[in-house]
Amino acid sequence: MNQNLNHYKVFYTVAKYKNISKAADALFISQPAISKTLSKLEENLGCSLFHRTSRGVTLTTEGQILYERIREAFQVIDSGEEEIRHINELGIGQIRIGVSTTLCKYILLPYLQDFIKEHPHIKITIECQSTLHTIEMLENGSIDIGLIGVPKNKHSIIFNEIKQIQDTFVATQTYLDNLSIREQDQQDLFSSANLMLLDEENITRQYINDYFYRNQIKTNQVLEVSSMDLLIEFAKIGLGVACVIREFVNDELNTGHLVELPIKNPIEARSVGFAYSKSHAPSKATMQFLNYILQ
Repeated sequence: MNQNLNHYKVFYTVAKYKNISKAADALFISQPAISKTLSKLEENLGCSLFHRTSRGVTLTTEGQILYERIREAFQVIDSGEEEIRHINELGIGQIRIGVSTTLCKYILLPYLQDFIKEHPHIKITIECQSTLHTIEMLENGSIDIGLIGVPKNKHSIIFNEIKQIQDTFVATQTYLDNLSIREQDQQDLFSSANLMLLDEENITRQYINDYFYRNQIKTNQVLEVSSMDLLIEFAKIGLGVACVIREFVNDELNTGHLVELPIKNPIEARSVGFAYSKSHAPSKATMQFLNYILQ
């Protein structure tokens, strides 16, 4: 487009009203300003666009061709503005959330349930991935926001903590009793028990590995499991000692289905929160969700 868009707006309005005075009133500018703009447009295009008479103006052949195209363009613009107004009135939007299966079940779902009731026109999609994959998706813009455990390196994201979680070791009392019968050295429970942990790619597993290393804890029999839910279920049937998040087994601990193992050096609590990328500006819908969560 070689001309100022405002020139076409003036041309379109004059052609629509067929009168410079009425166009001036509609655009809130003076008649001389309109005449000057039209002259400039005609000069740049190298043709006359209007026949001027004492009763108004009519389009020339070239002016009629231009008007038809300009009218289509402004109708598209009007349609876009109307669609945006509709979106704003209803609060329509989309949020792409990345989250692990465990955090989705135990933390995200309760938040979503209430948020959806208040914002029914916001479309929400969920990508269930590990925390490491969620951070990758945040960085490349594949998702808008992620629910993650606080990572070691936060240089590429903005992290908003919503709660603390506590890792712990649990088993059934029956398993521990049978282990006591089999093993004479109960001072080294981690090496004698069937220890159930999340797989190596999980950020929780990495955190526990660091805990073992710092406390010089050696493990022997390790069963890697892909999800926290399976860890909990395996522990409940007496398969071994599982490293789980305490908040997710409160019911089992309260009823006695599982017991928490006392450990000499407690595991430090971790932060869980919502994060978004520093390099991708969050959408209005994303900020609505984040503000709702953080209230």
